[in-house]
Amino acid sequence: MGLHHLPDGRAYVIRPITPGDKPLLRWGLRRASPESIYRRFLGPKPRLTASELVYLTEVDGVDHVALVAVDARRRDVLLGVARWIRDVKDHRRAEMAIFIGDEVQGQGLGTTLARALADTARAGGVERFTATMLAENRAAHRIFVRIATDVQARLNGPYLELVAELVPADRPALAPALAVAA
Repeated sequence: MGLHHLPDGRAYVIRPITPGDKPLLRWGLRRASPESIYRRFLGPKPRLTASELVYLTEVDGVDHVALVAVDARRRDVLLGVARWIRDVKDHRRAEMAIFIGDEVQGQGLGTTLARALADTARAGGVERFTATMLAENRAAHRIFVRIATDVQARLNGPYLELVAELVPADRPALAPALAVAA
C-alpha cells in the first residue's frame, strides 16, 4: 500500500477503506461515466443506498477487505476501489471486484490496486479470486492475468466468469493469455 505515482506524476495513496469513506464512495459514483458504472455493476446504478454504503465501507478486514486509492494531495478525491469477499464455503476463494475512476483508467492504477488486494488476500489465506464481469471488459481481463499464475474463464451469455490462482508472493510470474471456455 502506501504512496504510488501515475505515469503523469500524479501521486496517490492506497489504504484500507474505513466507515468514514461513505461520502468518498458516493462522490466517486457520481463522477463516474454511465459506461464505467455499467462495467462495474453490470447494469445502471444511479446511486448507492445507505445500506449498500454500510456494506461497502464497514468491512471486517478478515472476510471482507477493501482498499481505496485516493489522490495524495486531495484525500477526498477517489481514484479507485478494490475489494475481496471470502467465499463462505471455501475460505481459500474470494470474489474480487475493482472500480477505477474514468480520469485515471488505463494508467496502471487497476493493476497496482489489484496487486495490493492480492497481497492482502494471500496474507489472509486466500489462494484464488473469482469474478463475474462483462465479456467485453478487456481491462479487467488484463488485470486478472497480471495477478495470477492461472486464469480459467467461462462465458455465460454476455458475462465472463473468472477463477484466478493468485501469484505466490515470491513469484512475479504472469498467467498466460486468457482463454475462454464456452
